[in-house]
Amino acid sequence: MADEALDLTTVQLVWREGPAVFHVRDPFPVGGVVEDAATGAAAAAFGAYARALGLVPDDARLTLHQGHDMGRPSLLEVDLRPGDPRVRVTGAAIAV
Repeated sequence: MADEALDLTTVQLVWREGPAVFHVRDPFPVGGVVEDAATGAAAAAFGAYARALGLVPDDARLTLHQGHDMGRPSLLEVDLRPGDPRVRVTGAAIAV
């Protein structure tokens, strides 16, 4: 994603461990954050993107592991429901 007005770019790196389990990294150095240990907004965007591409079912709970590489393991859960365009994110993070 890019913010044209601010000339910012963010990238999400994703590795799929299983049908609903993913490992993610969210670097954002141009925003002053080398890497985030838990990114709820990125998790929500990823859930919607994965659903739109048909990579996951419309009724799914995705588990996202984030922050392990920086020593701050976090767990985010993304809930998708059929017929509901909303994405719900819950989880636990380690303070940085």
